[in-house]
Amino acid sequence: MANRRCLHTLTRHYISILSSSNPSHLQSLKSLNPALLQTLIQPNPLSPQTLLSPKSHLIFTHLRPISYSQFTPTCRFSSQRSDNEEEDDDKEGFDDDDDDVDDDDDDDDESVSASNCGVKREYTLEEKEEEAAAIGYKVIGPLERSDRVFKPYEPVFAVVQIGSHQFKVSNGDCIYTERLKFCEVNNKLILNKVLMLGSQSQTIIGRPILPDAAVHAVVEEHALDAKVIIFKKKRRKNYRRTKGHRQELTKLRITDIQGLEKPEMTVAELGSHGVKRDSQRWRSRLVYFLEL
Repeated sequence: MANRRCLHTLTRHYISILSSSNPSHLQSLKSLNPALLQTLIQPNPLSPQTLLSPKSHLIFTHLRPISYSQFTPTCRFSSQRSDNEEEDDDKEGFDDDDDDVDDDDDDDDESVSASNCGVKREYTLEEKEEEAAAIGYKVIGPLERSDRVFKPYEPVFAVVQIGSHQFKVSNGDCIYTERLKFCEVNNKLILNKVLMLGSQSQTIIGRPILPDAAVHAVVEEHALDAKVIIFKKKRRKNYRRTKGHRQELTKLRITDIQGLEKPEMTVAELGSHGVKRDSQRWRSRLVYFLEL
């Protein structure tokens, strides 16, 4: 039954090709395979009635094996990959490569910045003075043993600007600023950018700076601030970076404030603000321990 069904199908296609008036089918048939052409076109072609008869003994006389060089299935399976999908994969691969290149560029930039930080520029004396004045200080010189710069407390305050930060200070106070260039430990400084001066009797406000006011300070040490963790991440890129940073700081001790009349302090005021305060504190502690 299966052979008969295949035979009927073959004869039906053969009849449709021969009955068609368009010669393009025959031309395409010739171009496909010469073996197929010899099996279909015989010197004495058979009539359709002879082919359709089931008892015909001439059907299998001129059949020859046909070999097909290429076979392309018309159906598509889910396991097969199309060209568009391959192009998409290639694009995704290019995107990943671009991300890797960006990461490499970031690492290269970090290495270049690190190498640039290691290079020290040489400044002239005039350039040092100009940059220090722009920040808001002036270096006088090193502190000598004979200098008596530290004074007792005075009821005067000042608001000074160092770089982009402002501080309210009095003599004897200690402040931390960002690392000041061109100054070493035990150097004497003058803070030029004084925004305001004040005492118990008067207050002077600058517009924006008081030209006649000055705050003297001494550099005590250069230190590092606590570590700050910087975490960078890019989603879906497997990119994570953790870096630590410690800001360089300079510790300044305020020694004197000039530009304002300072009221004279009595012994009672000195006791409330100066040396007598420490003695009273220790006396109260001693009484507390004796009571225990």
